[in-house]
Amino acid sequence: MILLTGGIVKTMAGADIKDGQVLIDGDKIVAVGKKVRVPRGTEKIDCKGCIVTPGLIDAHTHVGLHESSLRWEGNDVNEGLKPITPDMRALDGAYPNDEELDAALRAGITAACVTPGSANVVGGTACVIKLYGNCIDDMLIKNPVAMKAAFGENPKNAHGQAGRSPRTRMSIAALLRNLLTKTIQYAKELDEAAEDSSKKKPSFDPELHAMIPVIKRQMPLKVHAHRDYDILTAVRIAKEFNIILTLDHCTEGHLIVDKLKEAGFPVLIGPSLGSKGKPELRDKSFATPGILQKAGLQVCIITDSPVIPLHHLPLCAGLAVREGMDEEAAWKAITINPAKVLGINDQLGTLEKGKVANIAVFSGNPLRDIQAKAKYVLVDGKIVVNQ
Repeated sequence: MILLTGGIVKTMAGADIKDGQVLIDGDKIVAVGKKVRVPRGTEKIDCKGCIVTPGLIDAHTHVGLHESSLRWEGNDVNEGLKPITPDMRALDGAYPNDEELDAALRAGITAACVTPGSANVVGGTACVIKLYGNCIDDMLIKNPVAMKAAFGENPKNAHGQAGRSPRTRMSIAALLRNLLTKTIQYAKELDEAAEDSSKKKPSFDPELHAMIPVIKRQMPLKVHAHRDYDILTAVRIAKEFNIILTLDHCTEGHLIVDKLKEAGFPVLIGPSLGSKGKPELRDKSFATPGILQKAGLQVCIITDSPVIPLHHLPLCAGLAVREGMDEEAAWKAITINPAKVLGINDQLGTLEKGKVANIAVFSGNPLRDIQAKAKYVLVDGKIVVNQ
């Protein structure tokens, strides 16, 4: 057993506990409080002067699919020869020894959603991994977690410049509608054949089969959309087909707050750090997360790593606070909110009895102090960072 004692415990499930304790047995948290019962032989870690938090979570990255180092030998983010590839799986391309995973772990980030890129209208399924390990199967937390889709500049440029559809935003929407319509018919025929043996089962279609969880609302469509009208097109299609969305990037979300409140989908804001490297980013701002949070939306802050290195996730949250986001909301945006959006909040995102012991112990407040570092990081109850 391990006891983290003496720090400010940010449970993310209630009030902070000053001079609190977190007791860990194996890979689980077994007690959290001001004073917990500690069995003999428990290893005690003094966290005085530190902040103890759930391991941080980024709900939108490409880590492992797009290596950050010069050893990178190819781009596994996009299968870009055609615009519709829902049968691709991030799990099959993620490299567990990407050096960015270790850098992120040392910054207190213990889990990330790995998603295909945004070159395709539909790019394939995302998965969630813990950032410690050397075998992606052993690192897996949830797969699949969402189906990636993209609107706007990226699919237009990736395919239009190669002389194929989509060349316009109209074509992007039409391709997605066509895929969803075909999936609904395919799923209907499969269900009818299962119920009535006299009806012929349709030939297996891997692309349509991969989309069935989306049209059955078992998995969200994870939508890359920066511009306000791309965001609203995604929402329009979601209403037409009764599907669930997460609105990823949402750079111009602050321009359509009322529409986003009406739609009610989670918003995953970022990458906000760095230059405005393409036209879609002209209105990006660290004020956007706070504006949407104060409007009552469920907000996550994301790095889109490697666009922003994953280990800068706490910095991005801190910059959002500087530009008006409530500090507690910023903590939620990198802990419990992404856990909820990714459907892993039964395991991660808070410090509570029964949760997996993925924990960061910061030497200060990383949202306020750039010098603060993750002094200890635990994954599955094991100390994997001690610095």
